[in-house]
Amino acid sequence: MNIYIVIPAHNEENTIGLTLDSLINQTVKPNKIVVVNDNSTDGTDRVISNYSNKYEYIHKVDTISSANHIPGRKVINAFNKGLETLDSEYDIICKFDADVIFPEHYLETVIALFNSDKTVGVAGGLPYIEKNGQWIFESIASKDHVRGPVKAYRKACFEAIGGLRSSIGWDSVDVLLAQYFGWTIKTDHSLHVKHLKPTGTDYQRNAKYLQGEALYKMRFGVLLTIIASLKGAIKRKNTTFFFNSLIGYFKGSNKNLEFLVTREQGKFIRNLRWKNIRKKLL
Repeated sequence: MNIYIVIPAHNEENTIGLTLDSLINQTVKPNKIVVVNDNSTDGTDRVISNYSNKYEYIHKVDTISSANHIPGRKVINAFNKGLETLDSEYDIICKFDADVIFPEHYLETVIALFNSDKTVGVAGGLPYIEKNGQWIFESIASKDHVRGPVKAYRKACFEAIGGLRSSIGWDSVDVLLAQYFGWTIKTDHSLHVKHLKPTGTDYQRNAKYLQGEALYKMRFGVLLTIIASLKGAIKRKNTTFFFNSLIGYFKGSNKNLEFLVTREQGKFIRNLRWKNIRKKLL
């Protein structure tokens, strides 16, 4: 399988080299890697250039966007800038973060996941963060959810969902739409990826309401938003997250923000979420 990788990078001088080293040393090599230097003010540009000058399959793309580090639009706009530079001769397209270290068999295992079942549309491993000298699962999401830093998409699935949404919530709506179009999601629980900077550690303060806005834009509805917000607060051990998420939801409603999915897709998403809740309760 031809594997193309796009890595958005904003001020990742200290980590992007480690990410690229782990990809260079894969048992199955990627065909192309595009690193998008997104308005970095540190030495990120220099580090990427060193690798692109040394390896012909690594390319650097520069883009200028907001200096604020917030989830959603910024990272996907950068991803799309990189995607525009690639041809369509890929079988798997990967969106990876610039602060992760992959085990050397990561791509080989992801290919095996896709080959094991033709309905698998999104696949990956699990991010682990360092705490007290040990690497532990970053438990802000289920082990059955392929997280944004380590995502791989089958080409047909990626095209079916219309690519990645330039919005907060992209990391959930992609897998929900994949299932809407009949694709399955597959994680390998033994495939541990080192996530060097835990999610949200350097987000701007004004990002605190965005999770709730994402739930509104995915047409979750009030009750599912309450449940999802409570679950997120418990996982993060942060009660403030619950209230900020609800505030964000109603802010989105009051602003009449544009939805990320159609009415029919929203109904499917709600039914799927209720189905998963019932499964866990029974």
